Amino acid sequence: MAIPITIPRLGWSMEEGIFLGWLKKDGDPVRAGESIFRLESEKAAEDIECHDAGILRIAPKGPKDGDTLPVGCVIGYIASVGEELQIADFRLPIADKSVAPSGVVPAARLHVATGEPPVATTIASPRARRVATELGIDWTKLHGTGRGGRIRERDVRAAVSLSPGLLVSLSPMRKAGVARLIESARSTVPVTLTTTADVTELANFRKQAKVGVTDVFVKAVALALQQHPLLAARFADDHLVLPEAINIGIAIDTDAGLIVPVVHNAATLSVEQIAIKSRDLIERARTGKLTSKDLQGGVFTITNLGMFGIDAFTPIINYPEAAILGIGRIRRVPVFVGDQVAARDEVTLSLTFDHRVVDGAPAARFLRSLVAAIERPTGGLGDQ
Repeated sequence: MAIPITIPRLGWSMEEGIFLGWLKKDGDPVRAGESIFRLESEKAAEDIECHDAGILRIAPKGPKDGDTLPVGCVIGYIASVGEELQIADFRLPIADKSVAPSGVVPAARLHVATGEPPVATTIASPRARRVATELGIDWTKLHGTGRGGRIRERDVRAAVSLSPGLLVSLSPMRKAGVARLIESARSTVPVTLTTTADVTELANFRKQAKVGVTDVFVKAVALALQQHPLLAARFADDHLVLPEAINIGIAIDTDAGLIVPVVHNAATLSVEQIAIKSRDLIERARTGKLTSKDLQGGVFTITNLGMFGIDAFTPIINYPEAAILGIGRIRRVPVFVGDQVAARDEVTLSLTFDHRVVDGAPAARFLRSLVAAIERPTGGLGDQ
């Protein structure tokens, strides 16, 4: 009996996902554990594995790249070798919504299509499809400027600029982001403290280590959290839960919206190792290749707006975490060194924390420890 392939639930709040295409063709043999299609959830895009072996059958009117589909929706079947199928209908909802993240649920006896090869559609890059979905643009009706008429991101954005008054629909990822912001505002008591740090020595340290500003702060924050663990705690009913590991989230601006992948066990890594991991996470975030694991386990988030010329701001807590650090631009300022005036590099740090979890004085002490490590990077950020 053929086994239906369904849209899995990749997160507890996921109700729908964006289909990004089949990784196999109709009639291809499939091994158990082999990835068969790609799906974008509210947090990331993932290759979905099949738990059964057989022959992949895809209906002619099956999902197209960029379609938004509900969890439990049937999109194909795994048939036995030689099994003849007649597909009467597709995208049938499954009664049991608690679908496991496998792409396959136990079969109900359904009659499904004789699979003809999927009908070819206009070609578009994955980035163009994601941006089109976010902006509510039907990319199949656009004229592509890429090779062979391929639709690129610039073609989608050009369509928006030519459409005054366009109503922009929200992608699942954007909707999930909005929901998290509302939950953060409803469930936390946010307070923001700001301070400055002298980062003159940091420039030489970064040059020698070949790392970015955020990489250094990931390490410094991780070490400071070891001294002040309440900033990494979570509020649960009438008690606090301290973290088992110091995992630091990095807020990344992408075409699909703000994404926060996590550098796990950051306190145990060198700054150079953190830089390698963060570059990989940033690249995969912007190309839609992050997995759910990359986005889980964070206990503290860092967001950097310095590249936009911002000095200080009020970052919003990435709920259910208890604190978030905002990094402003590095600027050269005149500073008294003894009786002399000298030019020094300075950055403003903005710490927003949940006052239910920690009071102002402990949060200020955390900032003081962080500034001390940043101002003396050679001694304060030694490999742990």
